[in-house]
Amino acid sequence: MTVAAQAASWRRVAADPTLLVTLIAVWLLLGLFVLFPLVELLTRAFVEDGRFTLAPLLESLADSGHRAAFFNSLFLATAVGLLGTALGFLFALTAVRTGLGRHWLTLLDAAALLPLVSPPFTTSISIIFSFGPKGFITHDLLGFANVSPYGVWTTTLAETLTYFPIAYLTLRPILAAIDPNLEEMAFSLGGSRWRIFRTVTLPLAIPGFANAFLLLFAASLADFATPLILAGNSFPVLPTQAFLQITGMFDFKGGSVLSLILLVPAVFVFLLQRYWVGRRTYVTVTGKVGQRSRTRAMAPWAGVLLIVGCSLVAALIAYFYALLLYASLVVAFGANNSFTWAHYHVIFTEGLPAIRDTLIIAAIGMPLGGFYGVLVGYLIARRQFPGRRAMELVAMINYALPGTIVGIAYLIAFNDPPLALTGGALIIVAAYVFRYSPTGIRATVALLQQIDRSLDEASSSLGAGSGETFRRVTLPLIAPAFFAGLGVVFIRSMTAISATIFLVSISWTLITVRILENMTELSLGPAAAFSVFVIVVVFVVITGLSAVLARLRAPAAGAAARSFLGG
Repeated sequence: MTVAAQAASWRRVAADPTLLVTLIAVWLLLGLFVLFPLVELLTRAFVEDGRFTLAPLLESLADSGHRAAFFNSLFLATAVGLLGTALGFLFALTAVRTGLGRHWLTLLDAAALLPLVSPPFTTSISIIFSFGPKGFITHDLLGFANVSPYGVWTTTLAETLTYFPIAYLTLRPILAAIDPNLEEMAFSLGGSRWRIFRTVTLPLAIPGFANAFLLLFAASLADFATPLILAGNSFPVLPTQAFLQITGMFDFKGGSVLSLILLVPAVFVFLLQRYWVGRRTYVTVTGKVGQRSRTRAMAPWAGVLLIVGCSLVAALIAYFYALLLYASLVVAFGANNSFTWAHYHVIFTEGLPAIRDTLIIAAIGMPLGGFYGVLVGYLIARRQFPGRRAMELVAMINYALPGTIVGIAYLIAFNDPPLALTGGALIIVAAYVFRYSPTGIRATVALLQQIDRSLDEASSSLGAGSGETFRRVTLPLIAPAFFAGLGVVFIRSMTAISATIFLVSISWTLITVRILENMTELSLGPAAAFSVFVIVVVFVVITGLSAVLARLRAPAAGAAARSFLGG
């Protein structure tokens, strides 16, 4: 941008007081809750006596235990990335290519998405109930004794089942967007179904594979709760080491360094993904309109195998959650299977503060996160101002960083005066809003790209300012993005732990923290009851949000635009 263009852009901003005040407010919030914690973390890790030094990093790498944890983290993240992407592709291919009916697709989606709306420990609890010394499978069905459910393979299984829905959601639209005519043409030229699948379908899905693997790799790399429960000392990973370094040894510098080491493999995989995908073009959707034919590239027997495979995985997930519900309703799973409400009595008495605090924080964070998401998305997509791209980048930082890094950064930045916010509700709400609202930001940007700018221009020509245009025209039209932001922030407020476990206190705690405490104390019944409660609450709220959106989306958006533009 030339100097003249920048000056003109500044004049436009200065001429619109609402836009100017909004930009100042957003930048102040981004500076306080995104940039400031990150700078404090880097300072704590690499600055001593006012001088930059890499000595703490070199000391951490020289420690054999930390090196082992680093390579264990790489192995676990790679395994979960590969297995989760393969499982997500299995579900996506089944949903797109086998011709399942609407009701069967609903069941498939429910099985795939259930782990996403559950606390991260849910699968871990069910694995212990299934494969522990008194496990339903190992002890009751197979008759094995003294079987341990802890180790790298159970950790890999738990994380794969927890995170593969991310790959499913990533790959399904990619496969749906591939024009079946391409496969039909290859089929008509004599290509075998396997050859068409290998040379046409798979290559065109490479962007989806790369993105899915990257997301799963990063999610596993940042997960400390599952390895803390299932891997233990036998398979240490960096996130658990960083967590124990801070909570157990109160070594903020050591924990900061260990958490930042996580960025090295994450950035490497991101760059590798960009290089791999960027070498070729994968465009299959153009402006040309043609008749889409029903593909014959999927053999009937292959479709049956896909459905059977998905059914088995779905059955395993359903079994784990049924076992979780059963364990919450018996005295002691595997020892005394008499039915009782004692565990629910515990969570609604002793655990009531955690339930109350979590619901309050989620209720506050949900609307703030939803509005923040659509506001920043609107500024990025619809307003021209200096620093627009920088705002987009900064707004995405907390989302891109592993949760452990964000949590430690917030702890370091807001633990001392004059910004001693740790232990209160404000800092937990801020962590959720600025970490998970980018989902609403991206959804808003995507929706605004489909809405004609002439609506904004017509509003301005009628004398409305930017604030009134946003409130009366744009906001009703981007209601789906607003509700997407609401849903994501609420779900993560109920289920996340990696970014907020460092911020809880006696005054404010979270259900997920209580579940982790129960797991480490082997109080599995209350842990199961807490998990069931969270799943039910999330399901009810998300169903309610979906119903409200379905009732208000089209008529409200259309009426708002017509009433305003019509005078």
